[in-house]
Amino acid sequence: KSMSYYLYQLSYSAEAVKAMIANPSDRKAAASKLVEGLGGKLHHLFFAFGKYDVVCLVEADGDKAAAAGAMAVAASGTVSSFVTTKLFTAEEAMDIMKMAGKSSGSYKPPMN
Repeated sequence: KSMSYYLYQLSYSAEAVKAMIANPSDRKAAASKLVEGLGGKLHHLFFAFGKYDVVCLVEADGDKAAAAGAMAVAASGTVSSFVTTKLFTAEEAMDIMKMAGKSSGSYKPPMN
């Protein structure tokens, strides 16, 4: 069974940032343990400027596993916001394009 890729972005709560400053901890190790426990792999974890404090590239065993990981992190109370985006490889995108090409003639727009 093939795994799927996800972009996971989160913003920490003020309390979480305060705790990390007071007691720095390896967030990549913590995230890896969670993802691996769900049968996946954390490829990258970056801290970032901008809307999100952390950006992760995760490989997971489907949407349910990705959602479970995001839910577990949210339940910790340390994030103020997050978003999970399903990603497609270039090869998967080609398959999607081919499927769209085969089915596009059967679609009737609402205005016509």
